[in-house]
Amino acid sequence: MKNIKFFFVIAVFFTSIQLFAQNYNDVLRLSEESIITNARFLGMGNAANSLSNDLVAGLFNPAGIALLRKGEVDFGFNSNSFSNSATFFNRVTDANNISSRWNQFGIVLPVPTSRGSLTFALGYNVTNDFNRVLSFNGFNNGNNSMIQDLTDYNDDIAYNLALSYPLYDKNNKYIKDTTRINGNLNQRGDIKNSGKISNWYLTAGVEIDKDVFLGGSINILNGEFYRVRDYYEEDTKDFYSSNFLLDPLEPKSADFQSFYFRDRIDWSISGYDFKLGILSKLNDNFNLGLAVRFPRVFSIKESYSVYANSTFKNSTWEDGAPESKIEYDITTPYEYTGSVSYKDKNLILALDAKLIDYASAEFSFGFDKNVRMDKNKEINDLLRTVINLNVGGEYSLTNLGLTLRAGFMYKPSPFKNDPSDYDKKYLTAGLGYRLSKKLNLDIAYAYGWWKDFGDNYGSNLSRTYQDITVGNLLTTLKYYF
Repeated sequence: MKNIKFFFVIAVFFTSIQLFAQNYNDVLRLSEESIITNARFLGMGNAANSLSNDLVAGLFNPAGIALLRKGEVDFGFNSNSFSNSATFFNRVTDANNISSRWNQFGIVLPVPTSRGSLTFALGYNVTNDFNRVLSFNGFNNGNNSMIQDLTDYNDDIAYNLALSYPLYDKNNKYIKDTTRINGNLNQRGDIKNSGKISNWYLTAGVEIDKDVFLGGSINILNGEFYRVRDYYEEDTKDFYSSNFLLDPLEPKSADFQSFYFRDRIDWSISGYDFKLGILSKLNDNFNLGLAVRFPRVFSIKESYSVYANSTFKNSTWEDGAPESKIEYDITTPYEYTGSVSYKDKNLILALDAKLIDYASAEFSFGFDKNVRMDKNKEINDLLRTVINLNVGGEYSLTNLGLTLRAGFMYKPSPFKNDPSDYDKKYLTAGLGYRLSKKLNLDIAYAYGWWKDFGDNYGSNLSRTYQDITVGNLLTTLKYYF
């Protein structure tokens, strides 16, 4: 019986993997603003666009690098924790993961000038950490399952695992696949993301007029992303008993026990971007800053692999797909930032507002032209323009060599019509301590929270409702020369 459909199986395999194809989630993964910068500015809620007097000015406003008159060398370390409490068919499952790495090093080099200032910076930052995890476990008493979803797409995986079988018309012409599975299965699984984006940047800033600074940054991006999903459907309540054949012509398909599906996505990421900024010291108290990040262009080399098996009382079936490879480009939106800061003696207060039109992100290369157009239309239909807000401040206790910092970040959901629960919120706190005249230590912690949801297949058939909390602990060591 298996050979009857052989040639159709070969033909459909190359389209079946598109069930898990690239979409708006991949674009958002690279387009959403990261909070990983350095310890000083993270402690201030990353409200740094009108300050930026730091190695990482290129991540905020490159013009700010020209405020530095002394050279410095920076090193940084980041620890990221991700916790996810998922509700799935009224059952809650918790998952968490921690990722830690060196995330920053670089040097600032002011150039001696007779008037004004000219400063360069060369640095490395890990600006994105893809650490994410999800676990779920619950009984779906609806009449749906991934097995049925795969069968509806005539996917060969369900067929090769004896979970579906072909239908023919009276002339013995193949019509489609069907399955006798009709929901009522326990569904559970784990999804784990990992990886990072590294940013190598060259920043230059110059004082073009008294207290007016102009700067630019060139950024070379590279990194990797990994996603592994382990998914199970199990007949825990014996709906498919020993006298029930899932394939009427296959005796070994009696007494269905479980279905297991594992897929893995690997990305190799490369890209670039440019940033321009201007900063003005209006007087001794107020700074204004404006910056624009031009669209980042990412080239993705993706590998995708699948393994699946089914277990019956007296047999086990296995299937897998050879690793598939594809290459495509993603172009992210422009980012426009305006900011203001106030300084009075030992106090600094700052506010940034950043406009991002996520609907303008796109798959800019790869795929068939019509497929690419459909993907980009979906992005435009689902996503919207947002304004991210960052507010923060610091207070220096100069007699103690200590600086205290606090801040807040608000990042609205990029999806149209999302309620405010899906907006990302962060509270931040930090401190700086001058270890000596040439050595300074900064530590910051950011705590974030929001809601999310995900579908295992279809729309709202097998959905996880997620309460997410994250923590980032950054440490930066500066040496002045």
